[in-house]
Amino acid sequence: MPSALASPGAALRRPSWLRSVRVLRTEVLAGLVVALALVPEAISFSIVAGVDPRVGLISSFVMGVTTSFVGGRPAMISAATGAVALVVAPLSHSHGVGYLIAAILLAGVLQIALGLLGVARLMRFVPRSVTTGFVNALAISIFIAQLPNLRGAGVTGYAVLVAGIALLVVVPRFVKSVPAPLITVALLTVLVVVLHVDVRTVGDDGALPRTLPTLGLPDVPLTLDTLRTIAPFSVGVALVGLMESLMTAQLVDELTDTRSSKTRECVGQGTAQIVTGLFGGMGGCAVIGQTMINVKVSGARTRLSTFLAGTFLLVLVVGFGDVVAQIPLAALVAVMFLVCYGAFDWHSVRPATLKTMPRSETAVMVVTVVIVLLTHNLAYGVLGGTLLACVLFARRVAHLVEVRPGAEPGTYSVHGQVFFASSGDLVTQFDYAADPERVTIDFSDAHVWDASSIAALDAVSRKYVEHGKEAVIVGMNPATAALHGRLAGRVTGE
Repeated sequence: MPSALASPGAALRRPSWLRSVRVLRTEVLAGLVVALALVPEAISFSIVAGVDPRVGLISSFVMGVTTSFVGGRPAMISAATGAVALVVAPLSHSHGVGYLIAAILLAGVLQIALGLLGVARLMRFVPRSVTTGFVNALAISIFIAQLPNLRGAGVTGYAVLVAGIALLVVVPRFVKSVPAPLITVALLTVLVVVLHVDVRTVGDDGALPRTLPTLGLPDVPLTLDTLRTIAPFSVGVALVGLMESLMTAQLVDELTDTRSSKTRECVGQGTAQIVTGLFGGMGGCAVIGQTMINVKVSGARTRLSTFLAGTFLLVLVVGFGDVVAQIPLAALVAVMFLVCYGAFDWHSVRPATLKTMPRSETAVMVVTVVIVLLTHNLAYGVLGGTLLACVLFARRVAHLVEVRPGAEPGTYSVHGQVFFASSGDLVTQFDYAADPERVTIDFSDAHVWDASSIAALDAVSRKYVEHGKEAVIVGMNPATAALHGRLAGRVTGE
């Protein structure tokens, strides 16, 4: 009997990177490029959070490896992030690293709970204009975040930056098999070391870990007082982390024309938070910049690249820390600048697009970007943009219900969708004083959605009664008739 491994079905179940040397090479090289790009980011975010740089590097390693197994979106990179660092920074500064780690563990539990409760389904209510604003704000934020790495760079530093951008543009025209960022970083590092160029390097930002991370629990008292202290920060990490991760997963879905499980992503992010906390990390979520390097620049599509990004990061900082420390920051900044340029939706800001796009859509996009830039929090931008989109939508649909007088006196026909935002107009469109004693209102071309609308219909009937007249509603579809029959006269208690 042939083994399962020899069957055609088993071959189809093998990962794509096992079936193609080209795909395997792409995934491996993509993981290496992402690992290099994660080093300065993790160190920078550690400084923001007020912890040792080793904490951010450990977080990036553990988040990347864990989500490669339990995450919902293949090829998406999760690591220590600025958004999470900003949330936990006050806790770290006031109570120490132990409380920070405890908050991360609790945040992981909350993310798993939110995932199981179906919070991922709320993503369908995020309009495209908000997604566009999210992407543009992210590109601008990543660009701004790189500027401190150029502080005091001098002529040589900016020369390395310009050379890096030039290589990133030129190399892909001649070399297709190796990602341009990897060639650029390696070549510039060799030149800087050989020529003894005085530029700021990765090692200048902080010490790299020399040992493997170990498991352990935070050294904090297990009391209600501890819970009260960490709970607000845990909720913040859980919400910010899920929102950024789900938005990034949705963006990768669009780039790759594939679908991913957002519920699994929520649970995976929560699981990764817990594992990160147990290894003494500062938590994190999906990182759009490195994800774009992995998916858009390097062409990765599988979980292997995500796993290798985390693994290579650990190998680089522990086994080759002295080499990694020599990488010029300007070279990595050049890579991130190119990512920012590619991530920004330039079509959304072209004059022709702005001229044809509804003003409300443009306003939502701009507000999303502005909130993100002012608060340095992508979650606030998405929430603010979505709220504005809901308000503008409600204003548009509030006047979609139309009441048309019929050919015979005392007859009306209602057209449109009747719900809480539009039902207010319904009451004002009848001539209660002039109509005959019996009025017929035809709902054949309308649909009633909620209790607010039933209350409006009750108000119409009551106004006719007050004028000594009777209003008869006809033509309701089955769903509207069922809702009306169940709630008529019972909504207001009158």
